[in-house]
Amino acid sequence: MKNINLIAILGPTASGKSALALEIAKAIDAEIFSLDSLSIYREIDIASAKPKKIELEAVKHYGIDELNITEANNAMVFKNLLEDTIKTTQKQTLLIVGGSSFYLKSIIEGLSPIPTISSAQKEEINAHITSIKNPYEFLQQIDLSYANCIKPNDTYRTHKALEIFFNTQIKPSEYFRSHPKIPFPYSIKLYEIEIERETLRARIAQRTDQMITEGIVEEIASLVQKYPKDSQPFKAIGAKECISYLEGHINYAEIAPLISTHTSQLAKRQITFNRTQFKNISQLSSKEIYENILYILK
Repeated sequence: MKNINLIAILGPTASGKSALALEIAKAIDAEIFSLDSLSIYREIDIASAKPKKIELEAVKHYGIDELNITEANNAMVFKNLLEDTIKTTQKQTLLIVGGSSFYLKSIIEGLSPIPTISSAQKEEINAHITSIKNPYEFLQQIDLSYANCIKPNDTYRTHKALEIFFNTQIKPSEYFRSHPKIPFPYSIKLYEIEIERETLRARIAQRTDQMITEGIVEEIASLVQKYPKDSQPFKAIGAKECISYLEGHINYAEIAPLISTHTSQLAKRQITFNRTQFKNISQLSSKEIYENILYILK
């Protein structure tokens, strides 16, 4: 197994993860793996707050512009990309940075191999699942044991469970029992940026205004003309509010306040998730994380 330092810098959206990672990477000659559910998509640039060209040129980034908008993004996609990055990078340290902590937790705990499925089969199965009035209730009917392990509003796991069922004709609980999780072979040092709530809210508002100024509405308007509206990235915060405006459900003045509100709610969920779902995570200020990483890598 390759000898490499894997360090994850987590934190709520707009907490300064990307800027901190860039500063650290320059100081220790590291590279960055982006664990961001929007930056992974090509053409989603403003809505994802994707690193600027000058930043991408200063430090090599992985996990950015990897998927087309119509492609699905999930934990297995990130796991495969991360493993490829570990094999590819020539640096001693890789910084894993992003707000998609759910994916990182899944990678660390291990993922069960998912059955191979063609694009045509996947589209057919997804269409069938979409046509089901209440997918979670359907899951309860076919596999109450597995349904009881997830929350009714966990649409991602419900969908994946039904995908497995319709593809294999095996109950999800039985499938996962016969296909146990494969643990991630590398150790990952975890940090979370601590930031005052009011400071975070101000940063979220500022970033939202910047997105509006840079043209997030125009970006999404252009993309929904080219791709299906049910594409995964269009369901993300920022994109969905712009689509709501474009469809006439809200007025222009409501876009920024709604994005800020929804982003603040997401940030709260991210903080709770990071502090309850990860063991041995160090919660420090950006300055303390910087100093700590440089110290341990001396």
